[in-house]
Parts: sequence; C-alpha cells; structure tokens
Amino acid sequence: MLSRNKNRIKILPMGKIYFLMGKSASGKDTIYGKLLGDERLHLSPYVGYTTRPIRSGEEEGVQYHFTTEQDLADFEQSGKLIEKRVYHTILGDWYYYSVDSDDLDLEHNDYIYIGTLESYIKMRDYYGADKVIPVYIEVEDGLRLERALEREKRQAEPKYLEMCRRFVADSADFSEENLAQAGITDKFDNTVMDDCIKEILQKVFNML
Repeated sequence: MLSRNKNRIKILPMGKIYFLMGKSASGKDTIYGKLLGDERLHLSPYVGYTTRPIRSGEEEGVQYHFTTEQDLADFEQSGKLIEKRVYHTILGDWYYYSVDSDDLDLEHNDYIYIGTLESYIKMRDYYGADKVIPVYIEVEDGLRLERALEREKRQAEPKYLEMCRRFVADSADFSEENLAQAGITDKFDNTVMDDCIKEILQKVFNML
C-alpha cells in the first residue's frame, strides 16, 4: 500500500483489516465510503454475510453476501465462521456473520469493514491484533441523537421506537468499560467529518 505526501512515497505494511465501529448515527457508513474511495489507501471492502432478505437497491456482494441459514451452518461446520449475531424480528431470526472467505487475500491486500465491538473482538482474536486495526468513531450523545432523529425523519416509514431502542442499546454495548476491556484507546471524534477523516488518515494510515 502506498501513501503519497507531496513528493514522498511511503510504503505501508500490507495485510490489514481496518475495522470501523461506533454507536448508531456516529457516521460510520459515510466515513467507510470516503476511506474506501480514497485511491491513495488501496483498500478493498470486506463484505459481511447475512440471512436477511435483500432489500430494494441492494446488490449481492456489495452491502452483504445474502445467504441462507444452511449456508451459515455449512460455514460453521467447515471452520470458516469467525463470528455471528442474531436479531429476532417479526419476520423471524436474521443472522449477520463474518467468514474467512477464500476471496480474502491478506497477503497482498488491505481491507476495510464495519462491525460491532463484539465482532471486532472475535475478528481480532481470529486473525491477530496485528492484522485487525480498530477505528472507533465517537460523537457526543446529544449531537448523535439529533442526527439519528433527522435521519429517521427522512425515512418513508420512520421507526422512532426502534431508533430509541438502538440508541440505548449502543450506549451499553460501547460503554467505557467494554471499550477498555477490548483495548480500544484511540477515539476519533466525528463532530466535524473532515476533521475526523483527517485525524484517521494521520493516526491510522500515517499520512501526514
């Protein structure tokens, strides 16, 4: 991977998974898109798996690999399953999971992924702390709640109760105690998006 700073070219180690995480409405998806689209970083998407139905506008292999519960069972039996989470919905149980896919080439490529704190820990333990680099995005709760509410208002059918449930659940999942136990020390404040991305580029990718 090459990092260009004016006339200087710096060769960075290959074979990393940059793992984005943070509470809801912290801006993870936008930051993910900007980092993935930065040609200087040469990042590839690490695509997760789910058993939920594909939604309008989604594409197989872009947002997720859309699979069946039998596929999940096969991955688990073959030893390729890294971690899984289940969400109980009115349409049944939906699983989200990560797989050590044959398409993943950590010898030659760097990847970027979005997940939960729990999935970060399991992926770190699977690949090694030297391979999985945490990037924790943080936003002050009041501002984050404002952003979540504005985002929900734009939906065709706003689900405010679910928004509130997720807000409270994330506060527990990403508690200071849990972050400390996971070894997360660096936190990137996303009050201003450009400043946040600049700090990530400097501290994580050594682009000065």
